[in-house]
Amino acid sequence: MPFNLLKKYSELLEINHLSHPQRLKSLQGVFDRDITNNTGFKFRLKQIRPTTEDGVPPLQTLFKHLTTRNDVDQKGNKLKSRSFELDRSARLHWIKYHIEEKNPEKLSVFSYEDRIDGKSVVRTYVYDKDEEYVIILEPQRSKLDYYLLTAYHLNEPGGKKQIEKKEKRKLDDIY
Repeated sequence: MPFNLLKKYSELLEINHLSHPQRLKSLQGVFDRDITNNTGFKFRLKQIRPTTEDGVPPLQTLFKHLTTRNDVDQKGNKLKSRSFELDRSARLHWIKYHIEEKNPEKLSVFSYEDRIDGKSVVRTYVYDKDEEYVIILEPQRSKLDYYLLTAYHLNEPGGKKQIEKKEKRKLDDIY
């Protein structure tokens, strides 16, 4: 399991063969190294903070959002439960690489006004077109920090098209 701590972008973490407890331990190690214990975890000089969710510790909520996905029913409606997603989890160590903008020529960074639960919410997207990977940040009300909402591989039908549509309608400024 420690071998995953040696993985670099654009390698994938090797977790598919691990048992559930081993997989969690390996992913938690990468998460702790890159996010929990990273005092310099900032995007363009703004501190990145985890979101909160119904009394769950913020870092636990963030870890869940970075390694699982929403379950859906047969009609495609989101359920309240989440399940492990290999594609997100195998790319967990990519977050730090993209947040630090190690290769800015590969990235498209833009802000877009999303409609979330009937409200307009500005979100900032860090989009790696070559790897079809996106990180979603939300500026705090103070505009001094960001919330890291999620990061995922665009492996769903229409996912890449949806991000590219948002990119075309991006705001003039990055928030």
